[in-house]
Amino acid sequence: MRARLPFAVAEFVMFLLKQGWASLFGGLLLIAMIVTARIWQEDWIIARYDALLLWALGLQGVFLMFRLESLREARVILLFHLTGTTMEIFKVHAGSWSYPGDGIMKLWGVPLYSGFMYASVGSYMARVIRLFDMRFAPYPPFWITVCQAIGIYVNFFAHHFLPDIRLGLFAATLLIFARTRIWYRIGQHDYWMPLPLAAFLSSIFLWLAENVGTATKTWLYTGQSTSDWVSLAKMGSWYLLLYVSFVTVTLVFRDMLFAKPWSQETAPQKHRHHDDKDDNQIERHHAQR
Repeated sequence: MRARLPFAVAEFVMFLLKQGWASLFGGLLLIAMIVTARIWQEDWIIARYDALLLWALGLQGVFLMFRLESLREARVILLFHLTGTTMEIFKVHAGSWSYPGDGIMKLWGVPLYSGFMYASVGSYMARVIRLFDMRFAPYPPFWITVCQAIGIYVNFFAHHFLPDIRLGLFAATLLIFARTRIWYRIGQHDYWMPLPLAAFLSSIFLWLAENVGTATKTWLYTGQSTSDWVSLAKMGSWYLLLYVSFVTVTLVFRDMLFAKPWSQETAPQKHRHHDDKDDNQIERHHAQR
């Protein structure tokens, strides 16, 4: 590809391909939603939600078997299941959205499959950091980012009873991460993007994924039909949740956080330019480590 395309085009295509590969778990979940919504019959022996759960469990097993995710990443992704399922149970009982389908494997009206939707975000983050050899610099004090993530998470519950402080939380994300750049590598070249911009762009794709979920009647917001687009306000919710997700992932990837601005000259030896390994070699290396 690099021999046939202009340099900038080849780099952009590589960027998209790596992003797609990092999103493999979430993409396969969305495909399962679409396929099951089209073919599932009410009189089948297994309910659609239960089939989606089995599909997600199978995917997780395959990812671990072929080392597309390491065991240490699987442990932090388990946190996404726990925090995500807890939020789902609360929000469903608060009337924010519902799961209209039947299923045996439900917990207080929430199918256990729903935890994998949050876990797919964690899977994407862990894989994209490895695939692009990402570094985050200058990174704010870790305790501040943890406090911010806790504040965002708590507000998703508390705003049902107390004033909603999400506008202040939006401002906090910019103040805390305004200087933080995501450095990433494609081939032999390093590029960077402001972290808040990356969060905003990611929230757009998650909003589009939500529309797939509602269009296939996997879940529905209160007062919404399958033909309605999800409110753009949900994009803001995902923007904030991405910071919670990111801080959760940094519990494992602390070695990618740098307090000072990053450059080739100041970077630790293990982050300097290396041979142009293919993605499979990189994934095997990280899984073994």
